[in-house]
Amino acid sequence: MKNILEAPFMVEMIRTTTNMYNHGWDERNGGNISLLLDECQVKEYLDIDKILRSIPTGFSAPELEGKYFLVTGTGKYFKNVQYAPDVNLGLVRLTDGGETAELLWGYTDGGKFTSEFPAHMMSHVARLKVNPENRVVMHCHPANLLAMTYVHTLDEREFTRTLWQMCTECIVVFPDGVNVLPWMLCGTNEIGEATAEKMLTARLVVWSLHGIYGAGKDLDETFGLIETAEKAAEIYMKIAHLPRVNTITDDMMHQLEQRFGVKARDSYLS
Repeated sequence: MKNILEAPFMVEMIRTTTNMYNHGWDERNGGNISLLLDECQVKEYLDIDKILRSIPTGFSAPELEGKYFLVTGTGKYFKNVQYAPDVNLGLVRLTDGGETAELLWGYTDGGKFTSEFPAHMMSHVARLKVNPENRVVMHCHPANLLAMTYVHTLDEREFTRTLWQMCTECIVVFPDGVNVLPWMLCGTNEIGEATAEKMLTARLVVWSLHGIYGAGKDLDETFGLIETAEKAAEIYMKIAHLPRVNTITDDMMHQLEQRFGVKARDSYLS
């Protein structure tokens, strides 16, 4: 077997968690990532018949039966992933209709997957319905997006339009906009179900007063998606108290649609 620590998916996961921590998005044990892997990727590095232990998931997701995920651990600090990936990450396979996770590698200190595992898996189910190429669900606490939920209306159209108006690239990067949830108790199936419902229409879901969820086809795309929205929120927080002399107009955004071949979410532009 090849060394799993040299697997491209492992190297990229370690780089991403480290980068997210360095960006200030994942303080302490805040934030989590799940990466969907193909069996052929896993078999190069692990004996998939060797199950270390079985962990109840507390939810059902028959659509993910037999699927493999590399997932950050509960209570784990992103800053430590690069130093002890086998402690802070785990590779699991879902069985029993998603109600059991078979641990194939990692969590060597006896730990398990993030407490947001239900929200992640439900979001994977939702995004795979929209885009079969989706592989990543990422949750973090970017300071400016979080701050924005305290001072901006949580209306999804208005929240999206404000972000689009902050950076020319925003409508190009996330033309599907941003969905927003009111504050909900984290780590529950209820917030998982609500997030998954929002994921059907957008790849970004803001958890008010908490953070954001992003989804994409790989770690780079998902990181960049959140990074772009966070940059827009930073600009907003810097100018929200000032009179706005200039702005990106709807006409400008229509020009961006045509130039870059994207389509803004229906009814979000005049």
